[in-house]
Amino acid sequence: MEHHRGHQPRQPFASMNTTDTHPARFPVLFLSHGGGPWPWVDGMKQMFAKTAREIAALPTRLPAKPKAVLVITGHWEAPQFSVSTAQRPPMDYDYSGFPEHTYHLQYPASGSPELAGRVRELLAGAGIASAEDPDRGYDHGTFVPMSLMYPDADVPVVLLSLKSDYDPAEHIRAGQALAPLRDEGVLILGSGLTYHNMSGFGRANSTPVADAFERYLHAAVSKPDPAERDRLLVDWEAAPAARLAHPREDHLLPLMVVAGAAGADVGEQVFVDHVMQVAMASYRFPPSQP
Repeated sequence: MEHHRGHQPRQPFASMNTTDTHPARFPVLFLSHGGGPWPWVDGMKQMFAKTAREIAALPTRLPAKPKAVLVITGHWEAPQFSVSTAQRPPMDYDYSGFPEHTYHLQYPASGSPELAGRVRELLAGAGIASAEDPDRGYDHGTFVPMSLMYPDADVPVVLLSLKSDYDPAEHIRAGQALAPLRDEGVLILGSGLTYHNMSGFGRANSTPVADAFERYLHAAVSKPDPAERDRLLVDWEAAPAARLAHPREDHLLPLMVVAGAAGADVGEQVFVDHVMQVAMASYRFPPSQP
């Protein structure tokens, strides 16, 4: 699949509606994206039916169609925060053992070098170093939720990596730097899992572990004081069963970036699915309006 290489001339990333000086502010989302290419695998898509319905309904709960989506994916980490700059991102089949047809899936949404430049500008303004990656493609933590939300692939997507030092406070700070995107027509989406212990999926003794850890996360994101919320997220290893739920925190750190971008908005559960005997929760900041 052809994709952009090299640098593009940069233009300022305009708001979603250039005639509206006050575009609608977007929420920020953290989604538990499930396992591998599950929407295209018989048996798995039935197990994740609730997740599929809930993620597919999310666009109806947004203030407008986003100009672009910035995905912080638990499947990409780099020595410093890195941003995808391809105009036509390739696919990254970052899984194994699945049916052959899942290695030919396509999600042809364009990238946005302009948004990538804006992301780097905001990070630099906060004193956070970043890099560009012109080759980075759509991993399953990206193309699974995006294909459910926007099956026509008509919304540009830019990826932001995790930083491989796994410092939760630094990921929150990166999210804080990126918060202005919410007023520029950009949906910020963290894609990970609230439980990610590969040896625990499908085991009955993992159910109380996942439940206890999710209760901690839910309590943290719903704190009305953002400083208290961020303290609880930074100290996540003190949560019940924390390291049993996340031997490595790659799938948890996207939530830290999302929480940073949330600012003073109070979070809520969007939904919780129970698959392979563990809870997989998704959150939104701010809560849906009645």
